[in-house]
Amino acid sequence: MIIDTHSHIYAEQFDEDRTEMLQRSKEKGVGKILMPNIDGESIEGMMQLKDEYPDFCYAMMGLHPCSVKPDSYQDELTNVYELLKSNTSDFVAVGEIGIDLYWDKSTLDIQKEAFAKQIEWSIEFELPFVIHARDSFLEIFEVMDNFDSSKIRGVFHCFTGNNEVLNTIISKYPNFYFGLGGVSTFKNSGMDIVIPNIPDDRIILETDAPYLAPTPYRGKRNEPSYIIEIAQKVADVKQMSLDRLSEITTINAKQLFELL
Repeated sequence: MIIDTHSHIYAEQFDEDRTEMLQRSKEKGVGKILMPNIDGESIEGMMQLKDEYPDFCYAMMGLHPCSVKPDSYQDELTNVYELLKSNTSDFVAVGEIGIDLYWDKSTLDIQKEAFAKQIEWSIEFELPFVIHARDSFLEIFEVMDNFDSSKIRGVFHCFTGNNEVLNTIISKYPNFYFGLGGVSTFKNSGMDIVIPNIPDDRIILETDAPYLAPTPYRGKRNEPSYIIEIAQKVADVKQMSLDRLSEITTINAKQLFELL
């Protein structure tokens, strides 16, 4: 079994073939799919899938940094908090949260504020958090360093950092994992010199579907069944069998997200 720890299967890109897509995932050995929230508009579809596919689709709750807008983020955060507070058991993590400086640097201050608040909630509700870090590792670390590292846990989703960033995370944040996805299969990503240095017990797998499809599907719509391509690439770089890599990453994901 392989667990896809980060997949937006509620997205409109799957509206025409969602049932078939999920069946393909099961046939490829995907045993569970974890769904990160984006904002208020994604909640209904995500929760519907969680209820329709219990023990297969799992929900998170958070506000994505690209949805942190000056005129709406306070209301969005209030909604996230109320849902976490009233339905904690419905969620396996606080996410997807973090800082994105690729699309909009002007919102950095409120992105940092939203990130910090949601870290506080992860501690309050004893949930891991899922970090979106794009062009923002230093800013992410700046926020995280305000918290006791022993009280926070989670994953750097779609990890694409270099070995220096990797070593910083390993040394400073002992309860954090590295989510490896489609970028790991890209020829010029540089991940082939980073992945060997990631401890086996800190790796989890993800697709980020419908985005970032792995080779040989790059440029097409991504889906959870393609996680096998990611797993094979990571296994090859790690010089272990696909079965062993699948076993290790499944154990890691179950441990982090407290899955049965």
